[in-house]
Formats: sequence, C-alpha cells, structure tokens
Amino acid sequence: MTPKPMLTLSQVMEKLRERGITDEIRMNDNKKFVISGTEKSYNAEDLKIIRVYRFEGASDPDDNAALYLVEDTYGNKAMIIDSYGASSNYDGPEFDEFLKAIPTEEKEEFDF
Repeated sequence: MTPKPMLTLSQVMEKLRERGITDEIRMNDNKKFVISGTEKSYNAEDLKIIRVYRFEGASDPDDNAALYLVEDTYGNKAMIIDSYGASSNYDGPEFDEFLKAIPTEEKEEFDF
C-alpha cells in the first residue's frame, strides 16, 4: 500500500472547505473560545476533536502548525489552528488547557 502524500495546511483547509467546514474557533482577548466573526463561544465540554492534522515546515523546524477538526454537541464542525514550536498563536496556558480538556474521537472520514 502506498502512503498518502503529506498535505499542506492550506490543502487540508481547502478539503474541509469543500465539505462545508469553514468556521474557525479562536481564543479572543477575554480568553473565550469563539467562532471567528461571531459571538458564539464554546467551552471544552461542548466539543470533541474528530481529527488532528500536524504540519512541519520543510525548511524551518520552528514553522510547525496543528489543525484540530472539532465537532460540537449539535454536529457543527469547525477548525482550531495553532502554530507551535518557537512561536505559538497564543500567550499563556489557557489555549493549551482548553485543547487538553477536549475529548478526542477520531473519525476516519476526515483522513485525507
């Protein structure tokens, strides 16, 4: 069996967009986790991680990112994107604590 080619962050995001998944959850200045451009906020217990994608920069080991595909209790899906390594998107422990509190239940249908 031939391994699947590694996709870039933008390629995975495009595949998710093709499936209608365009919302992104971000931590705002008040440390709330909201859908970008809305006031809709989530607690970790409202979500489950259904797929994790990790990306490593080919030329710079500090150019790493992870995309977490999450699903809420109503079946709505969204992305959480984090750069990691030397430069994280967020200061402080709140972001990592939020991610660690979300249960994981991987779904094969999003294995690109």
